[in-house]
Amino acid sequence: MTCANCVAAVERALRSVPGVLAVRVSLADENAAVELIPGEAKLADLQQRVKAAGYELS
Repeated sequence: MTCANCVAAVERALRSVPGVLAVRVSLADENAAVELIPGEAKLADLQQRVKAAGYELS
């Protein structure tokens, strides 16, 4: 991620996953904190949405 637009795009992608309650993405740290409903949102779904938005996972 290189700018605020990237942060917004990743946040939108993560929020689009059913069961996600809140998302905080840090540009400086290049990470995301996600609050979700257990059993409803799965890690694989979150990863897929971020990749589909054009970003790599580390």
